[in-house]
Amino acid sequence: MATEANGSTRIATRPATRQKRADIVKAAVEIFGNKGSTNGTLADVAERVGMTHAGVLHHFGSKQNLLLAVLAYRDQADVAELDDKHIPGGADLFLHLVRTAFVNAQRPGIVQSYTVLSAESITDGHPARGFFEERYTTLRREITDAFGRLCADEGVTDPERVAAASAAILAVMDGLQLQWLLHPDVVELGPTTEFAIRAIVNGVLHPGPELSSYAGHD
Repeated sequence: MATEANGSTRIATRPATRQKRADIVKAAVEIFGNKGSTNGTLADVAERVGMTHAGVLHHFGSKQNLLLAVLAYRDQADVAELDDKHIPGGADLFLHLVRTAFVNAQRPGIVQSYTVLSAESITDGHPARGFFEERYTTLRREITDAFGRLCADEGVTDPERVAAASAAILAVMDGLQLQWLLHPDVVELGPTTEFAIRAIVNGVLHPGPELSSYAGHD
């Protein structure tokens, strides 16, 4: 067995430890997705991976840490296939968001866990509150930057519309995920997300008439 200079077997056991932590996180995705972070317990997770409650605590220290690991796992999965492990910029960002929706349609457990935890995070003292606040702040900024490049190419200047569109894209993506989880036979996550993002992007670059102009139409 390989050892460090001081005789420790730490290096030799690292791959096994990483695998065990990954197994725990994947189990937690399913447990928290099905039961929520409040009703889902570390004992449930431990049972799923064939460990003891103490064994799970050994790897993560607390339920809060495991919840945050579940959220990090979800975001890492979104960029796992990208060369720099980060979402692209410019027009490619919008295409990435659409591709993510199509991928999410194949991993309902992750989507369910994310949806449950994001909704719960608005409650007082929830451990994921900071995660989601930072996540939305970062994504709004990156989408705004992507719009900035498109608007520059099109000669469009409308920062208020861009800010509204950036928040709207995130809202529509999360909202469609909820509808899809409730009615998967009715809502097609990928195509519907693509339609919404395309409509919002076009609404910034080529805005149509105000809704009030349709008032009174039969």
